[in-house]
Amino acid sequence: MAEQPASLANPLAARDHARAQGGTVVEAMPVLPPTAGDLPASVSTEDLLWEETIAAGGYGARRLPRGARLRLIDLHGDAAATIQIFNAAMPSERLNVADTVKIQWNAYLGAGKLLLSDMGRVLMSITEDSAATHDCFCGASTPASNAARYGAGSNSGDFPSARDRLLLGAAKHGLGRRDVHPSITLFKGARVGPDGSITPDIGPFAPGRQIVLRAEMDVIIVIANCPHVLDPRPDYSVTPLRATAWRGPITPEGDDIRNATPEGLRAFLNVEDHYRC
Repeated sequence: MAEQPASLANPLAARDHARAQGGTVVEAMPVLPPTAGDLPASVSTEDLLWEETIAAGGYGARRLPRGARLRLIDLHGDAAATIQIFNAAMPSERLNVADTVKIQWNAYLGAGKLLLSDMGRVLMSITEDSAATHDCFCGASTPASNAARYGAGSNSGDFPSARDRLLLGAAKHGLGRRDVHPSITLFKGARVGPDGSITPDIGPFAPGRQIVLRAEMDVIIVIANCPHVLDPRPDYSVTPLRATAWRGPITPEGDDIRNATPEGLRAFLNVEDHYRC
């Protein structure tokens, strides 16, 4: 860390120095108030809820209303968005990776797939996906896994783990260590071979790949942008991730994703029953 000027020992000088940083713009930061020049044509700037670029090794967390769309963009081709999702009104209901896989008879996520809770409801659905490399198998990196690979894994060091970043994001919404549950990683893939072995698909990939998630309930989403737990590279390799969210309409009865499968329709009916009550 660069040595600070001796004048900053004076509290008033330190205050003036801090205030002088106002207006500084870096790549990885939240934009307040949120603005974005590339919203879909049908979306008003007044409906924008969240605009943030999550740093390499960083995290983001936000409460989103039912109907909101969340667009994640892998800006430079090496982001790894490890996500956890909670029912915002009752966070004991949360993303269930096993049910997401088995109820849809598919372990490889893409457009039209659902992210299901442990109570049989759809938390979010995937409306668009140009990445097609996501991982429902391996979970989040941990301090121990990062220490083994990079030589360190503490939350305050140079190689923080996805699990610890998820813990920080959950804490911003009053949740604790016991609430950090199994996760899904977007933009990094993993495939299971006939012998049961897992082969990671890490990239890096072409920049600009994106996925759009639709909130089917009021949700809290927590995102850790840390290297995949099976990333074979010796260096801590990850690049910034852009998150943009806006208000949108609640999924109508005739929606193609809602009606794609009988299992998915049942999960949407469970959501509607929840809000009816």
